[in-house]
Amino acid sequence: MKNSAVPFKKFAPKKSFLIFLFFSCSVVLFTGCQDKNYAEVPETPVTAAAETQDQQVERGKYLVTTIGCADCHSPKKFGEKGPEEIEGLQLSGFQQGQELPKVDMSQLPLGYMVMNGDLTAAVGPWGTSFSANITSDETGIGNWSLEQFKTALRKGKFKGLENSRELLPPMPWFNFAHLTDEDLEAMFAYLQSTKPVENVVPAPIPPTQLAQK
Repeated sequence: MKNSAVPFKKFAPKKSFLIFLFFSCSVVLFTGCQDKNYAEVPETPVTAAAETQDQQVERGKYLVTTIGCADCHSPKKFGEKGPEEIEGLQLSGFQQGQELPKVDMSQLPLGYMVMNGDLTAAVGPWGTSFSANITSDETGIGNWSLEQFKTALRKGKFKGLENSRELLPPMPWFNFAHLTDEDLEAMFAYLQSTKPVENVVPAPIPPTQLAQK
């Protein structure tokens, strides 16, 4: 059988050139890295500390809006395209004095829950829970500290107090617990800048009282 292998000497010049080229590039890259002044590299991304107050509030507004806080914390009316936030009551929670229809939980399949029309109240095995007022009013979170806000969202504690009860469903605090300090600080800054709405949200109704209705 005829040997089809190409003689090595035919490719030797080309191979030598490739080795030389590789070596030359390596030297250039190495010396380039050695000469680089890393002090001149700009620090990115911009840290939260470098943000102005207005930028932090604007970022907080973006987070609060996209996360969907208003879905449960804003009273709504029904418009042409469905639920719409009521102007002037945004983020003020379940409205004081508002009444809910009676709910017979025995008529619901096991594991189900019901919510009122504007999603500010929920009834389930835990009883009845009402969405909180998170505006800057004192009846909301106006007198909260930043640490209280972080404790509420990181540990699911009522009013952000370590020894208080746990927040009730459907509040998804366990998702918000993964937000960074910068995110939570921006959200808090925005909520503290909102229009204060005076509204004392009623206390939750335990399931034992719910069954007696």
